[in-house]
Order: sequence, then structure tokens, then C-alpha cells
Amino acid sequence: MPGELKPLVRGWRHERREGVDLWSWRFDEGEWVAACAGAGVVAATRAFVEVEKDGPVDQVISTGWVGALREEFAPGQACDISCVIDARTGERFVAAGPPNDCWLVTSSRVADVHEKLRLASTYSAALVDMEAAGIARLAQMRAIPFYCIKGISDGYRDQLPDFNRFISKNEQFQLARFIVFAALRPWHWPALVRMGENSSKAAQGIRESLLDFLDDRGSVRKRNGYPNRKR
Repeated sequence: MPGELKPLVRGWRHERREGVDLWSWRFDEGEWVAACAGAGVVAATRAFVEVEKDGPVDQVISTGWVGALREEFAPGQACDISCVIDARTGERFVAAGPPNDCWLVTSSRVADVHEKLRLASTYSAALVDMEAAGIARLAQMRAIPFYCIKGISDGYRDQLPDFNRFISKNEQFQLARFIVFAALRPWHWPALVRMGENSSKAAQGIRESLLDFLDDRGSVRKRNGYPNRKR
């Protein structure tokens, strides 16, 4: 969703094509393009294809919010993923970059507490999302480097509403419907407030991790007015 990219793309040129939000930032050495089209592999594929219409892609990074599958992965932090697993097919995609024990599994649905426990046990994964395996497959087909940087929005034991019922057939999250649903169920409010706070922290962490990776000399960060990383 756009909120996952908002801290990163401040000041970038924005357009919307074929149901895909696109942000671009040009600089001396090239161009960064960020895209999102909704939840799930089909939406992520649509975003990838829309980016390709403007020219060849040198490398691709799957980013956004994820759920934690293990206690040591705390909400609010950003993580570099070393391996992505497709829960539907069992395929495994190794991400470029230094190896680590942070594996991610891509599910076709938003995982609740019970599903998180099953995924952690079945795949020995640390995190779960709905898109990364689809992007990894597209990168592999095109023989371009694939990276994965994710921000944790919810913990492995967080009791949250069933978000799947608010994802439309065209993979869009129906925010208005969800707000009405949540407004009438105050017992969900504390968990949703925590998730909102953690999602905001995670989005900031995604920005910092992406800028550290893409702009190691800090030239684009300075030119675009990004605040310095807090250490």
C-alpha cells in the first residue's frame, strides 16, 4: 500500500497508470522507481510489469510490511531477507546480499496467529508477506538481481481482525469498510493502535534501509532533503 512507501518517496514524481501507483526519482547515475498496486502476488506482478514499460530494470527490491513468525523479530524494525519461500509451490528464491537466518514465506492470505505458527513450523521462516515470492520469480526469469527489505508491522502473537475479508477481488484493501468494521468493535482498538504505530516505525525503517543500500555515499539523501539516520 502507499503507506509502506510514503516516507521514502516524499518529493518524488508520482503518477497512477493501470491501477498502479508509481513514484520516480532521477539523479545523475540513473533512476529509482517505486511501485505498488495492492495486496498479493497478482498485484505485485502488475506493478512490476508497469515499471518495465518505461525501460529495462537493473535490479529489483521487494519491500513493504510483513508479519513476524518468531518472537525475536520485533514489530517496528526493518530486516534484510536472505531467502524467500513460496508457500503455494514450495519454491525457494535466494536473495542477493549477505546470507543470514532471516527467511520469509509468501502466503496467499493475511496470516492470523494460528497460520503464523504453522508457517513458522513448516518453513522455518521468520517473517510472512503476500508478494515477495512473485517478485523473486519475475527477477529470476529476467536474470536480474533480487533483493528483499521488509518492515515488521505485527508480532507473531498479535491478535488482529481478519484483514482478508477487506481485500477486494482486484487486490485492493477496502479501507472505508474496515474503518466502519473497527469503529463498531472497540475490543480491537488497542491492537490496531499498536499495529499502526509499529507500521509507521517499520515504514521509516524501510526508508532508512533502502537509502543505506541504494545511496551508500549519501548524495541522493542529502539532495532530496531526507533527515539523517538516527543512530
